[in-house]
Amino acid sequence: MKTLILHGWGGSDYPHWQSYLAGELAKDYGTVCFPLLTDKDAPKKDIWMKQVKELLQEFKPDTVVCHSLANTLWFHLCNEAEIKRVKKLFLVAPPSLTCKISELSTFFPVDVPKELFADEVTLVTSTNDEYMSQEEAVSLAKDLSVKHIILQDAGHINASSGYGEWSEIVEWVKA
Repeated sequence: MKTLILHGWGGSDYPHWQSYLAGELAKDYGTVCFPLLTDKDAPKKDIWMKQVKELLQEFKPDTVVCHSLANTLWFHLCNEAEIKRVKKLFLVAPPSLTCKISELSTFFPVDVPKELFADEVTLVTSTNDEYMSQEEAVSLAKDLSVKHIILQDAGHINASSGYGEWSEIVEWVKA
């Protein structure tokens, strides 16, 4: 299994669940690519898209795990329709498709992709994420026609909201 883990704005270093996931997969001899994308604190869509396209072509992952802004990035890649399919895709805590954070303006707005380039997709959201309302999350899941897991009071599903060691995501990715 080859897993590509894509972080959001600011990165996902320890104690974030994405760094935990990378370590847990590697412990079982899983092949993991967990790159630090350029200018994580001041990201630009075109730069990140170029980097991820190169990673997808070179690494050829079976599974892609996105958190936060990486979901938006994946949507842009899908809308371009120039990427190859993966077996599994995890979309965790995407921000609103019309996010108004000025530092992220090159990423928004983004259209809901018609194709996600994955055989199996799981959207994971929270009832109280400050970056996407529960109503918008439910609507997004419906528009994407994907499996939707809603976590109760999990915030933005990051280290700040208690998601460092997160065994469920490890189980889901390995399943």
